[in-house]
Amino acid sequence: MTKIQTSKLKPGMVVGSDVLNYDNKTIIAKGTTLSQTLITRLELYGILSVYVDDKIPEASGQDVVSSEETEPSHFEKIRETEMFKEFQADYEEGRKSLEFHVSEMVDKNVEVDPIILLEKPLEMIAKAGSRVSVIDMLHAMRGFDDSTFAHCMNVSLLNYVVAGWLRWNKADQEMAMMCGILFDIGKLKVSRDILNKTTPLTPDEMKEVKRHAEYGYQILRDKNLPDHIKSTAIMHHERYDGSGYPLKVAGHRLDVFARLTAVTDIYDAMTSARVYRGPICPFRVVEIFEDEGLEKFDPDIIMTFLKNVTYTYIQNSCRLSDGREGVIIMQNPGEYSRPVVKCGNDFIDLNKHRELRIEDLH
Repeated sequence: MTKIQTSKLKPGMVVGSDVLNYDNKTIIAKGTTLSQTLITRLELYGILSVYVDDKIPEASGQDVVSSEETEPSHFEKIRETEMFKEFQADYEEGRKSLEFHVSEMVDKNVEVDPIILLEKPLEMIAKAGSRVSVIDMLHAMRGFDDSTFAHCMNVSLLNYVVAGWLRWNKADQEMAMMCGILFDIGKLKVSRDILNKTTPLTPDEMKEVKRHAEYGYQILRDKNLPDHIKSTAIMHHERYDGSGYPLKVAGHRLDVFARLTAVTDIYDAMTSARVYRGPICPFRVVEIFEDEGLEKFDPDIIMTFLKNVTYTYIQNSCRLSDGREGVIIMQNPGEYSRPVVKCGNDFIDLNKHRELRIEDLH
């Protein structure tokens, strides 16, 4: 057997020994042939490496990419623009402001005016010029920062963008941004050793992480803040079907801003780099939503989000799971993780070629 990093696994490899989670329960049994979905699940469990049989499938000619291909990717081009450099500088300034004011609130019980926290994010939205540009900028930022404050900045921007897609009024779009910027504040009460752990969490550590929703509400409960912000702090891990935590409430009993944040929180967490894995391709995250989660989220919010976020990647270059490079040219309504991709002169409808997936965006 050979031990291989999860990030280097390929569909077709055969698991050489049982893969166990933190509770010693089998995630994938020995002898299982890996698919891209199974590899994604391993990444989400925080599994860093897996034993596979020594006989590894040989790469086909399609897997080989010419070393002469030096054309910068879409996101590499974005990172070279003055707009991105300004966005990144504003983002860092906003993150530092958020960290200062929130720390004052948590450590010294100081009141904070959320309008102050919105100044820089709203300025960034205005400068970006469009919601598509905001998504592009955030994607180009992936891997820069793994902190709670960066995650809150990302979710606040995503909340504003998605609220616009939902055609909420201006006041509700700004409320969505305010909810996003403070929703994860409870993580400041969780040990950094646990939050930054690179190996699977123990059951007790997992329980402590889950308490962050309650911790966040406790911090915000007596502050002079809108109730939506407090509700989002404690409800952002609740699910529309009642399967979430900590209150086990469902449907429209959940604050609508918490229902929105439940979606953007997961999307940002999965598509951002973490201490135990790299960022996951947005289309792989959309596939997980479609396969395992649609009933867990507000139907209007999740479908609006999936339709629009995948639309922002039309005309992006991508790599398929068989190694071929292409350009995303058209959505498949209802199966947004499986668009039509143009590879050379071939048009590949991923809805018909179920063995293929989008592996990466460029």
